[in-house]
Amino acid sequence: MSDPVVAVVVKGYPRLSETFIAKEILGLEKRGLDLRLYSLRFPTDRHVHPIHAEIAAPVVYLPEYLHQGWLRVLRAWAQVRGLAGYAAARRVFLADLRRDFTPNRVRRFGQALVLAAEMPKEIQAVYAHFLHTPASVARYAALIRGLPFAVSAHAKDIWTTPGWELSEKLAGAAFAVTCTGSGHAHLASLAPPDRVGLVYHGLDLAGWPAPPDRSGRTGPVEIVSVGRAVEKKGFPDLITALAKLPPEPAWRFTHIGGGPLLPQMKAQAEAAGIADRIAWKGQQPKSEVLAALRQADIFALASRVAADGDRDGLPNVLMEAQSQGAACVATRVSAIPELIENGTTGLLAEPGDADALAEALGRLVADADLRRRIGAAGHDRLRARFDQEPELDRLATKLREAAASR
Repeated sequence: MSDPVVAVVVKGYPRLSETFIAKEILGLEKRGLDLRLYSLRFPTDRHVHPIHAEIAAPVVYLPEYLHQGWLRVLRAWAQVRGLAGYAAARRVFLADLRRDFTPNRVRRFGQALVLAAEMPKEIQAVYAHFLHTPASVARYAALIRGLPFAVSAHAKDIWTTPGWELSEKLAGAAFAVTCTGSGHAHLASLAPPDRVGLVYHGLDLAGWPAPPDRSGRTGPVEIVSVGRAVEKKGFPDLITALAKLPPEPAWRFTHIGGGPLLPQMKAQAEAAGIADRIAWKGQQPKSEVLAALRQADIFALASRVAADGDRDGLPNVLMEAQSQGAACVATRVSAIPELIENGTTGLLAEPGDADALAEALGRLVADADLRRRIGAAGHDRLRARFDQEPELDRLATKLREAAASR
């Protein structure tokens, strides 16, 4: 089967918080796929992950706001309105607009016009990351051009997109994949049989060093967490749990990541009297994240379901922490229990239960042998079950089959 040329639609590129997408793109390129990237937004991160420099695919930025690129949109409309698929795409868009009468919906169709007009003729399939806005743009453009459309679903897009929209997109897709068992079960209940596949992101195990030797370490127990300070990450719960830990054995906490809740978290730590034990590192490049994970005795992530339904899928950073042998404490949200077996490869608490989180952290802080056993077991299971290479093989095969169905 010849290597296909695939348009990949993403929300923003490059993004530090979405390096799992970059890793997938690079992995697909290594498997011979010719990819062209189309981003709905311009990058805003201060740092770029080293993996982005390895990706060969060119990136085109679609007009982020239609009024700023109105001439480009108008030219695109004039170019594609005579194509056979335009009428079908317009009907689908208008049906969507009646149920979602928002400027964002109109922007999706305008971006799709530009995508359909500017994609080179050799494109054989359109593949989107996330089932909400990127999948809408990809679906409309694919209809206009008469191309198969496929989608990868992750977390927020699964749980906050209306059911009618999920059902219709899945019915129109050549295939859909998602990265968690819970997400797969939900989407499969809304889709035709065998339309949705489970493909874990996994980790590029060859790209991570062996865990450091933590035996003989002295000083405070190092607790680390990495993630954006947003509701679904549960950092206020984690701060509450840390404040419940006894003063001895001594511990320190390091947080890496930006986000709107950072000022609240810092004020919470001050009020709880633990600010002197916490280092706030802000957003950091991969090298600093890796250094922190290797220094960590414990990695903690207190994920929860946000008020709008947003939640983590399978946080990549948990796998990264396990790759470095850190003992993980997390919550029973989405696919986290698919990675962490409570009591064996990590410790789990219920989301929002700061007391249970404090108990789990306290056990690990007080018991170095338990930390080493759990860290080693997590590392071993990660290597046995969450290697990204076979998962990427399956995805590449699906994309080749979708392109061939044209």
